[in-house]
Amino acid sequence: MIGHLSAFAGFTGIPFANVIAPLIIWQIKKDTMPFAAEQAKEALNFNITVSIAGIISAVLIFVVIGFVLLPIVMIVWIVFTIIAGIAASKGENYRYPFALRLVS
Repeated sequence: MIGHLSAFAGFTGIPFANVIAPLIIWQIKKDTMPFAAEQAKEALNFNITVSIAGIISAVLIFVVIGFVLLPIVMIVWIVFTIIAGIAASKGENYRYPFALRLVS
């Protein structure tokens, strides 16, 4: 659960904290807690995907469509992160539906 919810570190204002926090959790837990490490890795992949989508949306603000896309990306990020945190707290293996599998 902490791997998923650590992504909310992005609200601290630290650039890419939403990616850094799950990365740290994954590195710390990968040898001792396989389930937590797997879920942190899943969160890492999702947050990399969301960061890419956010950057693209921010650039597209110059052609107006970004004003619509950026809030959608943020809402999807928050909703799926909460869903994943709840699933992980129940011991369920959660996979985000929209995530590039960059870290394996």
